[in-house]
Amino acid sequence: MILIYTCFVMAIAGAIFGSFAGAQVWRLRARELAQDKHDGEAVDMHEYRRLSPLIVKASQDRSRCLHCGHTLAWYDLLPLASWLSTAGKCRYCKKNIGWFEPLMEVGFAVFFVLSYLFFAPTLGSIDGIARLTLWLVAGVLMGILLAYDAKWFILPEKLNIALGVVGAMYAAITLMQQGISLDTLLSLVGSLLIMSGLYLLIFIVSRGEWIGFGDVILGVGLGFVLLSWERAFLALFLANVLGLLAVLPAYIQRKVTGKTPIPFGPFLIIATILVVLYGESMVRVISAVIDQFASLLLSPLML
Repeated sequence: MILIYTCFVMAIAGAIFGSFAGAQVWRLRARELAQDKHDGEAVDMHEYRRLSPLIVKASQDRSRCLHCGHTLAWYDLLPLASWLSTAGKCRYCKKNIGWFEPLMEVGFAVFFVLSYLFFAPTLGSIDGIARLTLWLVAGVLMGILLAYDAKWFILPEKLNIALGVVGAMYAAITLMQQGISLDTLLSLVGSLLIMSGLYLLIFIVSRGEWIGFGDVILGVGLGFVLLSWERAFLALFLANVLGLLAVLPAYIQRKVTGKTPIPFGPFLIIATILVVLYGESMVRVISAVIDQFASLLLSPLML
């Protein structure tokens, strides 16, 4: 009963943070457009006018409809409940809100519950609570980065750096809890080289044409939370599999080509989360499949 109650509380907390993260995505975009316009760069003026009301002082910042600009009341901001109560429409102008907000809220709710279940055995110590807290903070940052990159193919630098700092803190506490040794430090370095160093090399070789430098910085934060080169390698492999599965149908239908830009950050983030929470289970399943496949290949030779 306590487990169910705690999972319910974590789901509510996750939905609230998902709502917060979704709001920050739009605010970050509004500020980026304003900065680009100030710098004389070309911007989508329709998008700029739509989001410019979000550029206000923190003391005056209020959530509002992106279509009509109406300031939202507290009952318009209840995670999922408000969206469901209006059938996904603005209560005031009746225009469709879209699926972005509820998907963020549901996604974070699931993330918080799964994270609690993973870290639950370690929550009897201060170190365990600190690790879960830092992991959830990193998760919020990763969620915002994922959504922003998926929408606009950009990874905001400040958020990337923040993820790197939180990831480093998470790695430090985890290593102190598990015991610091030369092997664990070298494995962490390997994780950083796989998740960031590899992309830095690609960035240099391609002169920034294949990937952006944001992916390089993102890899630092992800490398820290993955902690070991084995998990980093698995995460990189899984990210490529997820990317292939996502793009292949559109490629077959010729909706995308080899020159179509595809944001890879979301796949790296999703893969990292899955590997941190289920990496050991994945390794066991993969090992079992490989052993079974090897035995099938070798069985005729043994007859």
